[in-house]
Amino acid sequence: MTAPPAPTALHATPLDLGGRTALVTGAAGGIGRACTLRLAAAGAKVRAVDRDGAGLEALAEHSRDLSGTVEPHVLDLTDLDAAELAAAGTDVLVNNAGLQLVRPIEEFPPDVFHTVLTVMLEAPFRLIRGALPHMYGQGWGRIVNVSSVHGLRASAYKSAYVAAKHGLEGLSKTAALEGAARGVTSNCVSPAYVRTPLVERQIADQARAHGIPEERVLSEVLLQDSAVKRLIEPEDVAEAVAYLCGPRASFVTGTSLVLDGGWTAH
Repeated sequence: MTAPPAPTALHATPLDLGGRTALVTGAAGGIGRACTLRLAAAGAKVRAVDRDGAGLEALAEHSRDLSGTVEPHVLDLTDLDAAELAAAGTDVLVNNAGLQLVRPIEEFPPDVFHTVLTVMLEAPFRLIRGALPHMYGQGWGRIVNVSSVHGLRASAYKSAYVAAKHGLEGLSKTAALEGAARGVTSNCVSPAYVRTPLVERQIADQARAHGIPEERVLSEVLLQDSAVKRLIEPEDVAEAVAYLCGPRASFVTGTSLVLDGGWTAH
């Protein structure tokens, strides 16, 4: 009787993006900054896109000891033609930039609604459109859209943000279906509240909208539906983004990697 074969040793495959060009929007702070540093640490040349030139320069300085490089690219994503051009030649695209305003619908400024949809839905469409020819040409590409639990669940007083994130989830799935036969994956990472300036800035608005003191917003509004009662760190989101760019995620496409602390388990 022959002995059974010895078990095959499992070896973790590190993320190696050497020779790849990535583009990250909203790169100067928060989730975008963490994603930029993570991809650069994996060897990528990262085009860091943001309106904040000083923030981008600080990011580039911070990244000098990493194996990849960070190239600051000052850009306002409401310039849609420029956004599409900026994405040309990229192997990895991370659509992250976002903005938020908390108001009841009847008080929500229409111009702000338009701007939110432009930056958070139309600009990702144009960036994907700009990136796909190169991705298709080489038979490989990774699109990661930083969505939100609000791409899966609605919240009061966030009409523009919720609409944009729901649209982004649909756009991501469409890109996945179109790109599957050409080696391009498209996914969303959908976190709950992350410890970022975007979240910190909305606490006063949330307090006013809900009629409660600011110190009660975190526990009674932001974390009310989360089983894990803490904010997510930007680096946790960046690690999820990195996984979707890695060799073990080639069959993961058209889905949302949800980091919501159990929010959607209700």
